[in-house]
This record gives sequence, structure tokens and C-alpha cells, in this order.
Amino acid sequence: MSECTHNCETCGADCSSRTAESLLAPQNELSDVKKVIAVVSGKGGVGKSLVTALMANSARRKELNTAILDADVTGPSIPKLFGLKERAMGNETSLFPSQSKNGVRIMSVNLLLENDTDPVVWRGPVIAGVIKQFWSDVIWDKVDYMFVDMPPGTGDVPLTVFQSLPVDGIIVVTSPQELVGMIVEKAVKMAGMMNVPVLGIVENMSYFECDECHKKHYIFGESRVDSIAAQYGIKNVAKLPINPAFAQLGDCGNIDSAPDILADFAGKIFAGE
Repeated sequence: MSECTHNCETCGADCSSRTAESLLAPQNELSDVKKVIAVVSGKGGVGKSLVTALMANSARRKELNTAILDADVTGPSIPKLFGLKERAMGNETSLFPSQSKNGVRIMSVNLLLENDTDPVVWRGPVIAGVIKQFWSDVIWDKVDYMFVDMPPGTGDVPLTVFQSLPVDGIIVVTSPQELVGMIVEKAVKMAGMMNVPVLGIVENMSYFECDECHKKHYIFGESRVDSIAAQYGIKNVAKLPINPAFAQLGDCGNIDSAPDILADFAGKIFAGE
């Protein structure tokens, strides 16, 4: 059997996922996106956009064609992390993604606004339409891995992404607090309801390592991510320390020069492990 193209209109196979895939938005005819990975979180402020950027950086260091679709329409931060300031270009029918210094193709609503501090005060259906346009109207060209920076939670926009884009899997981002652990389980269960596999969990702000004694201090409490991963059979787990240097790189728009701290985690996902 040939590999699924996620396009039921040109496929004659009567597969079990045909009904669900009928909701997919059409990919731009000049785009060829092979894998779509959504980066999700149960709540805001846990470092989802940072993890999205680091995963994209890991892919680029492996010389993979990489893109980020910023689906966090009301709180976009990807352009800021990569230092993108110029507005995205387009023609009468299509948009062209901007490109970071290390070659990551990026589309975000902040690249279309007159000022990047202008608020996006839109209702859910409008936001959902924008995300579909980012998939259908943007000429992404050839992309090996597209990372979708999702808004937090399990509401309307994540549902739109799961139904409209051919998501191959998700990465869940969390932090050590017990409350966040409960919310992570909601995100994992939503992925199960949508038949989307969880590729891994990244626990951000997992600990702080002292510069002098190198002892690890668990500022937000002991990690629960291993038990959650084991509960749901998730193999890939990464724990990121609290590191002010990463915050500084993001604030300065130089996240593409950050150390490849997710190299092992990303490598397993790219290898399909």
C-alpha cells in the first residue's frame, strides 16, 4: 500500500480514516509538507513556543527543511524569538513565509500586522479561518517537518488544527507543578480522542542547576512527567532546566543560536522511535 498523502480527493482507497480526513483543508498546490507536528500545552506560560523553536532548530541542524506555523494567533511569539520584524510578503492569491537566519520558514499573524504589538481581538471562527489560510494559502515549498505552535488548552483552535491539518503527532509541553500535570493529562486525552499520537513530553523549568556546586534544585516541586509518560505509554521524555540564557536569547531574537539542548529527544522523534 502506498503512503497516505492525506488528500482524500485524489485517493481511491477506502481506508478507515477517510471520513475524518474529509475535514482536512487543502494544502497549497505549490507546497509539499511531509510531516506535521503540533506542539501543545494544557495551559499558557510553560514554554511551548520555546520548545517549538528548539525543535525547529534541531531539525535545521540535521539539514532538514523546516517550517513553523504559528497557530497561537492571539499570543504569537515565534517571530520575536527568531528576531523577525519585516512583514511577510504575498501576491493576490498566496502568501510567502518569512525565513529565520538559520533557514526556518515561519508564518505568524504578527508578520501580517502593521505593528507587532497590535492586539488580535478576533472571535474563534475568524481565528480558525486564519489557521486554515496559513495552511492552504501559504507557499511553503518542500518541508520535511512543520511544527505548529498551538495556543494553550483544548478549545476551538486546537480542535481546528487537529481537524484541518494532517497532524502526524503532538509534543506536549509542561512544567513540574501538580496542577499542570493534571492539565497535561487533558491534552493527552484530547489527542487520543482525535486519534493523534503523542510523540513525546517536554517538561520545561524542570529544575535549576547551581553554577557553583552543580546541585539540582527543584524550584516548582519534584517532576511528575515520568509517571505521566508511563501512564500513557509515551516513550520520549525531555527535561529542560531553568536557564536565564535561553530567556535572554529569546528576548534578543537570537533563539536560533541557542544550544541544541533537545538534540537527543528530537533525534528519536525524527527517527520515528
